[in-house]
Amino acid sequence: MTESDSKRDGRAAPSAGAGSGAVSDEEAGFEVLDHFERFSQKNDIYSRAFWDPEIRSERSDRFFETYRTPLKKWKRAEGFRQKDYALRNASWHLPDIFAELKEDENRREGFLDPFTVHRDGPEERVPVESPAEMSREIKHVGRVFGADLVGITEYDQRWVYSHAYSRLGETEKPQELPDDLPNVIVIAQQMDRGLIDTVPSALSGTATGVGYSHDTLVLLGLAQYVRNLGYRAVATMNDTALAIPLAIKAGLGEYGRHGLLITEEFGPRVRIGKIFTDLPLEPDRPKTFGVQAFCDLCRRCSDACPVKAIPTGPPSEEIYNRSNIVGVKKWTVDAEPCFRFWANQNSDCSICVRVCPYNRDFSKPAARAWRWLAGTPLRRLALWLVDQFAPGQRVDPGDWWTNGRRP
Repeated sequence: MTESDSKRDGRAAPSAGAGSGAVSDEEAGFEVLDHFERFSQKNDIYSRAFWDPEIRSERSDRFFETYRTPLKKWKRAEGFRQKDYALRNASWHLPDIFAELKEDENRREGFLDPFTVHRDGPEERVPVESPAEMSREIKHVGRVFGADLVGITEYDQRWVYSHAYSRLGETEKPQELPDDLPNVIVIAQQMDRGLIDTVPSALSGTATGVGYSHDTLVLLGLAQYVRNLGYRAVATMNDTALAIPLAIKAGLGEYGRHGLLITEEFGPRVRIGKIFTDLPLEPDRPKTFGVQAFCDLCRRCSDACPVKAIPTGPPSEEIYNRSNIVGVKKWTVDAEPCFRFWANQNSDCSICVRVCPYNRDFSKPAARAWRWLAGTPLRRLALWLVDQFAPGQRVDPGDWWTNGRRP
């Protein structure tokens, strides 16, 4: 249902501050301006690569095609050979199956449309006496299914796409998410750091595909559990709503200069999924550990970006093109040159993730000590330490293959 539909029905569209104890924009670190406009998924850069002649090209078509038919060889370099594409595409196999399952019904579930591959739950609902206890239970069950992070926030219509996107006809279609599901369960899956360290390469795209595969499993399992309790649950991945604002409100991390969620546990190395539900839950609060203040100083991602798509200045309301959301003061990435670089190199790019100082193994005491330092007034020292001891240089993909085969 769109915002205009809600107004015609006489129901106010829920937004930040709608409920008792709701997370405010200030607490979440958002600065939403008066001229804010909800975003239509048709304007997402990946959607535009199909319908917009300013973005679509032979190279972008080939980029998408290589996920179905791996190139035998693309570049005379490790990381772009048949086995690299073969592994990357294999990692995408599970989410691709669900995305293509109902294409004849004009659906790409998980990417343009929410998942519908669920069994109906019972009519009788399991009573929930304590939303706080149920929240703890949902997080426990999420971890059973393999979620690395689970948080809960309230529904905020501002971050729900105003319209979905139809690949059939390359046009908008109505948003099908009900607007009476008051809670959102947000999950995050870590991506393999060793693979990310080989960026840019086709091989590194395996980290993304495995992340989406894990997302699919967790979302479908956890949503079915909620449905089995007798409640409604709509599992979504890249579709339906902007994930990062919801993840921030759910306490999973902070917003970084490179436009990505930075988590305390895995830095920016995560994929995000959401489940909209009417199961009574207690929302989490946003978590801050010094990311914004550190990113104010740090320019590693913007300096390393080959096409200079990442801003070097402070957060602003500037937008570059129709693929940016209007009316939010933040660090905004120019999606057009970013995607053209992807298409030109024939695989997704995560250079900004690889070089990010928060891309660390926080199971190690030294990394945790650095994270603490970066969140204090001594953050300039933390940045100096990064430059001296954590250069974020690319690992040769051939070394990744060799190291993995050693006894």
